[in-house]
Amino acid sequence: MNKIQIAINCILVAAVAALFVIVFAVKPAAKPAAVPAPVAQEGALPVAYVNLDSILQGYTFALEAQDKLMTRQENARLELNQKARTLQNEMVDFQRKLENNAFLSRERAESEQQRILKKQQDLENREAQLTQEILQENQQLQAQLADTILSYLKEYNADGRYQMIFSNNAKDNILLSVEGYDITAEVVAALNARYTPKKK
Repeated sequence: MNKIQIAINCILVAAVAALFVIVFAVKPAAKPAAVPAPVAQEGALPVAYVNLDSILQGYTFALEAQDKLMTRQENARLELNQKARTLQNEMVDFQRKLENNAFLSRERAESEQQRILKKQQDLENREAQLTQEILQENQQLQAQLADTILSYLKEYNADGRYQMIFSNNAKDNILLSVEGYDITAEVVAALNARYTPKKK
């Protein structure tokens, strides 16, 4: 989620910089040009914001993605716990046999020890692999979600009614605003209306 916020904030910073360049680089003409009528209601700034936390809690795709990722993590944890339990039992069994001189030869004991050590290494490798896969899947889902939101906001603002659309997380950036600047509910409703869940 931090990457989504960073991406949106970078776009907003670029938009602010472009706006400053336009405002301060243009020299006033001899005769003042007619100011076009604002698209937003009179007295309102041409800005809006969306609350990303609310989008994540209300957008069906985001909820399904979170559920999918959680299921993947739970399955990985279950697999690793089962393998760790099996390995632990084999280690206890090996130690018991070693203490009771149950191995017929020293070579047989060393062979069993090597087998258990290899199994332990395989388990550690599997844990690293699953962690990496889940991390990549999470990054892909976040990128897809960010792309979906940004694409929709461009379409939503195609008429140019807003000069800027800010992102907000749990009142992090925008502490207080008058009613009408928060377009989160509209955006969530539109995103959900457009979303078609993939068939399993």
